[in-house]
Amino acid sequence: MKGILTVIGKDKVGIVAGVSSELLKLNINILDVNQTIMDEYFTMIMMIDLGKSNATFEEIKKSLLLKGEELGVDVKIQREEIFNSMHTL
Repeated sequence: MKGILTVIGKDKVGIVAGVSSELLKLNINILDVNQTIMDEYFTMIMMIDLGKSNATFEEIKKSLLLKGEELGVDVKIQREEIFNSMHTL
């Protein structure tokens, strides 16, 4: 199963390292990543592979939410099929 992960917040050192290290702990592979700084805000979107993680989707979501709070950014994750159906008319 694939997921779409978004990260938004004030730019500061360590956001990418913090999020990617949490994904490593969860055994989640990053398939694609795009990030940019808009004014003083950091934005990142990742496509991730959840297939080899031993955690449930809810456990992954909670872990990433807590990491986001620790980093001071908003982290959201959606299953790819939900993301696609929300953005298809």
